[in-house]
Amino acid sequence: MTSPRDDDRFDWQAAERDLTDPTTGGPDAEVVDLDDARARRVPRPRPANVDDTAEDDDTGDAESIEDGPGRLGGPVDTADEIPRDVLARQRERRPILAEWARSWRGLNAAVRHQCKDLGYVLAYHGVRLPKYAAKTAVWAPVGLFRGLGRSLHWATAEEGNWHLRQAAASRGDADTWLKLDARRQRQSVWRWWVLGAGAAGTVAGLIVLAAGPVWWRYATFAVAVPLLATLGRPADKPITDRVSEGTRYRKLTADLVRRALTSLQMAGINSAVAKDPKAISFPVDIHRDGPGHLAVVDLPYGVEAADVVARRGKLASAMRLPLDQVWPEPAPGHTGRLALWVGYEPAGQMKQPAWPLLGSAAKVDVFKPLPFATTPRLDTVSVDLMFRNYLFGGQPGSGKTFALRDLILAAALDARAEIRGYELKGVGDFAVLEPVMAEYGNGFDDDTLARCFAFIEWLYEECRRRSKRIEHYARLGKAPENKVTPELASLKGSGLHPLVAWFDELQELMTSKYGKEAGEILEKVIKLGRALGVIILIGTQIPDKDSLPTGITRNVNSRFCLSVADQTANDMILGTSAYKNGYRATVFQPVVEAGWGILRGFGPKASAVRSFYVDTTAAGRIVARAVALRTTAGTLPKLDEQTRDVAPVADVLGDLARVWPGDEKAAWNETLCALLAELRPDLYGGWEAAQLTTALKPHPAVKVGDVGRRIDGKATTRRGIKHADLLSAIAERDRKRSAG
Repeated sequence: MTSPRDDDRFDWQAAERDLTDPTTGGPDAEVVDLDDARARRVPRPRPANVDDTAEDDDTGDAESIEDGPGRLGGPVDTADEIPRDVLARQRERRPILAEWARSWRGLNAAVRHQCKDLGYVLAYHGVRLPKYAAKTAVWAPVGLFRGLGRSLHWATAEEGNWHLRQAAASRGDADTWLKLDARRQRQSVWRWWVLGAGAAGTVAGLIVLAAGPVWWRYATFAVAVPLLATLGRPADKPITDRVSEGTRYRKLTADLVRRALTSLQMAGINSAVAKDPKAISFPVDIHRDGPGHLAVVDLPYGVEAADVVARRGKLASAMRLPLDQVWPEPAPGHTGRLALWVGYEPAGQMKQPAWPLLGSAAKVDVFKPLPFATTPRLDTVSVDLMFRNYLFGGQPGSGKTFALRDLILAAALDARAEIRGYELKGVGDFAVLEPVMAEYGNGFDDDTLARCFAFIEWLYEECRRRSKRIEHYARLGKAPENKVTPELASLKGSGLHPLVAWFDELQELMTSKYGKEAGEILEKVIKLGRALGVIILIGTQIPDKDSLPTGITRNVNSRFCLSVADQTANDMILGTSAYKNGYRATVFQPVVEAGWGILRGFGPKASAVRSFYVDTTAAGRIVARAVALRTTAGTLPKLDEQTRDVAPVADVLGDLARVWPGDEKAAWNETLCALLAELRPDLYGGWEAAQLTTALKPHPAVKVGDVGRRIDGKATTRRGIKHADLLSAIAERDRKRSAG
């Protein structure tokens, strides 16, 4: 039998015989339910070499593969083999409430925005009321006569079949014209009755208004006159002016986002959109998010969100919005997912909330997060201070110094925290904090740089002392994780209180004669001090290998990169590949966007934030509260007595004189440390050459220099001191004591 498609060859008589033949079917043959049969059918897989387009082939080759011995079986993964909980997780339910209505922050932002717009519109029209009144007075009489004319014209019903009557008149068809006019007259009759009833109602209304209260007439006048003016004005001359809000906010829509992205002239986007207009997709509906809207965008295959972030300026131009109103950033999920947030207004015009620590009752616990910055959506970002080391970087005018000062001001409100630091710029930005600092240096002269270097050496020795304390308390069970706890920090006499050491414009020290040694020691402090309660805060401009050793930048775990000029500076502050991954502080402009930067080290990804701006006057109020707290706690440093509590050394000069090796004119520091450890193991145990050098700093007569020796016939030079210098220092000390 041939196919019924071949109409010229199909044998219809044979087909009829098949239907009536009892051996092949007949009227008593079984009727098959095709729907039920299809439901029981097991889908058959196609072999790998079968083209996907075979399903559309009329030859049916793709359907010729059947199950059976020696043939392909059922599908490898059936739907029943997928766990139900996995399928449930893959189905993302839409929220019952919109994103902006699910939090007080979003709801408050939406209400504030609507109220602000309403107030703006009311104020805009309010100042123009005299002009509106004049326009209304001019056009209301015109509207009255125009309305009467339109009513009379409607009552005559002339417009109903006017064209048909005109056509009949043109043809000379009087019979048709009369029929059409008679129909018009019938329509006109009931319209005149309606018009008459309306006129009678109007007269009755006027009588009622005349007899009623006065406010009725005013209310009717206030409603009727604007309506008549609207009816009488020309179409191109509205009574009210248009309130243009285009420069303030453009609502985010899918079309606007697609148009903006295709305007970036990125080959990967434009070529994909040319082939498929839906190559740019939105996995989540565009929704309100704080004071703006958020669009989560899946870019075309092969396009990374970081590339779009780098074109933030072009993106803002394509959307016809100010730069600080458009905030793109990589979104969680994959590298091709972009989170585009557009504010109701530019960030520069959005009033940043006051720093919560400005409140008169605000206190700080350095072991708990504290407010530091806000996001473009005005969410407060909190950071940890304890067990952290910070690097602040940015070009001049980016707001780096004020961001660094915020953390020091916060630490000042914890009476336990000891604050020491050096401002190597010399302008006094941190002078307001001097009353609460145990040590403060300002300037980049040789004396200040020498003191700063000595401070770094002291920090290293302080870490040694604290490590011994931690070991002691760990044996007592008071340091379970071998690090400082809030209880140990609050325990008087423990010596494990938080120590905040800060350096602003550290590149001045690193490029001086102390730079190499200072960098090596500070790197050790950063590595050791985190668990010991030592917090290092560093501010610098462009941290290249000369101004800040890479060993320091690699070990800092919290970074805030403000405005920088290029990718190299960006990655030096935020870490390798930060620029490639879309975290780019190059998009911020110095001065104009001071305080804005990329904060990294908190949460799974870096984010754009703006540090709280606290001027010197407000900082002074915080310092006054900090002084009061420290006075009550007994931790306020005494004025003009900024000293460093070096690890106990008893009488170092006297002990050195006691252990001096024989008649040697000079001795190495490491040899003297070993002899001191034998003399007082509890005091000098573990001392090294650098620690002895630090202990001798208060005695300028003892100069630590190179001392040569011959060991196994080879000349060896190490750091040491001369016996004559030691005796001179002891004599000078004794002379001063006698004079005192």
